[in-house]
Amino acid sequence: MAARAIWTGAIKIAEVVCPVKMYTAATTSERIALHMVNRKTGHRLRRVYVDEKTNKPVEQDDQVKGYETHEGSYVVLEPEEIAAAVPDSDKVLSVDKFIACGQIDQTYFDRPYYLLPASEATEETFVLIREALRNRKAAAIAHTVLFRRLRPVLIRAHHKGLIATTLNFDYEVRSSREAFSGISKQKIDPEMLELAQHILKTKAGKFEPDKFEDRYEEALTEMVRAKIEGRKIIPFRTPEPTKANDLLEALRLSAGGKQEQDHKKAPKKAASAKRSSTTASKRAAARRKAS
Repeated sequence: MAARAIWTGAIKIAEVVCPVKMYTAATTSERIALHMVNRKTGHRLRRVYVDEKTNKPVEQDDQVKGYETHEGSYVVLEPEEIAAAVPDSDKVLSVDKFIACGQIDQTYFDRPYYLLPASEATEETFVLIREALRNRKAAAIAHTVLFRRLRPVLIRAHHKGLIATTLNFDYEVRSSREAFSGISKQKIDPEMLELAQHILKTKAGKFEPDKFEDRYEEALTEMVRAKIEGRKIIPFRTPEPTKANDLLEALRLSAGGKQEQDHKKAPKKAASAKRSSTTASKRAAARRKAS
């Protein structure tokens, strides 16, 4: 790959060890970059840490991390103390177990990374692991240290390689039951459900991420361009939400609006065709008389 590996280590499954390299699968480097600037001077700003009591800047050597024991009082943790707390398994993706891909709860997904063999000499072992996972439709649960933290990682076959997805810990994921507890039970009209299903069917397609449009990025780019060229910026209008008493009508229009419009246009087209035919007949009769 053209990108630089962010991690080099090995996958360890029992006594099988396969050296691999990890690359970021998603990046934000192509997004438009905005900076903080001084409105008055137009100069770029830089961040400075200041003591909240003295309001004086603090030199980098005096900046340390701390844990607040009670308001305004901290236990200071030195960099070497924090480094000593990092587990020593930072170069091995130790596989704990395998699970069926259908059991994966994607709520726990964090960030995706590509795994590639570290060298040509390790490709056979790498491909063996990949094909074993693919044939069993399984994923490996492993642990390793990434960015100073021991992280659970999900490893799956992905095209010609492997994809490793860091997982959130259970305490980091909010309970879905708690999140959705405020949603009341609703009895849906069968006709509304049928119309909604029809809309889903007519809108069915394939997963094509290359067709996705980053409208925010496009709008931001256009705004910057308009500012540079001195053009007026037209704000985006947010569509009004469908009201409860208008939902059925909205569904009907969404599901059959086009057919209804075509049906209304049909008599007009027929009348137009009839008029054209009548005009053509009159012209032909006039030519016969003239001859």
